[in-house]
Amino acid sequence: MSAEKHILVVEDDISLAEWVSDYLLEHGYQVTVASQGDFALEMIAEEQPDLVLLDVMLPVKNGFDVCKEARAFYAGPILFMTACVEDGDEIQGLEVGADDYLTKPIRPKVMLARIKALLRRAIDDKLKQQLVFESLTLNAAAKSVMVDDELLDLNANEFDVFWLLALQAGKVVTRIDLVSELRGIEYDGLDRSVDIRVSRLRKKLQEAKSQPYKIKTIRGKGYLFCRDDEAML
Repeated sequence: MSAEKHILVVEDDISLAEWVSDYLLEHGYQVTVASQGDFALEMIAEEQPDLVLLDVMLPVKNGFDVCKEARAFYAGPILFMTACVEDGDEIQGLEVGADDYLTKPIRPKVMLARIKALLRRAIDDKLKQQLVFESLTLNAAAKSVMVDDELLDLNANEFDVFWLLALQAGKVVTRIDLVSELRGIEYDGLDRSVDIRVSRLRKKLQEAKSQPYKIKTIRGKGYLFCRDDEAML
């Protein structure tokens, strides 16, 4: 879990920062340290660490502000360190985007357990944003589709259709469900916008000859994403 994971420690107490840094290094993490809120924001943006261990009380810019501003460009876990034990501080931290918090004095084993849990959850969340079918990979965060190492030329609307079909791979997805998910309206039996998207998507998918998956039309029912040699499930 810990190998090569990069943790940014943001703490203005030099002795505490050194202690935390040394402890994490001993457990196999890569560690950098920032002592001010403004510096921390720059480092988060530039380095995109796997996790930010963030003190609340910081010079120049406090931890709450750092967390709130960082969430505009950073999706990784943020773990607050605070000497405050009031419920309001915990709530404020969560409201600005923190994932969890530690109270000082820091207990090393508890800190390590929280870090491992957050990193594990971050990996799980990332996997949920990606679907893989042999040589075909869909990435929800980037709205991209790769066939081997080649990017499939899809627009956002085509990707959205593809993602919904791929989530239900091997099962028929009805036009009613597609229209409801994509347009937020009930299917009136006349709307052909989804059919147009599927038609364009199918053509582009067929042109990617190195992958065996197809989108099949199931007459009177909807669409099925599956291997070309698979029967309807």
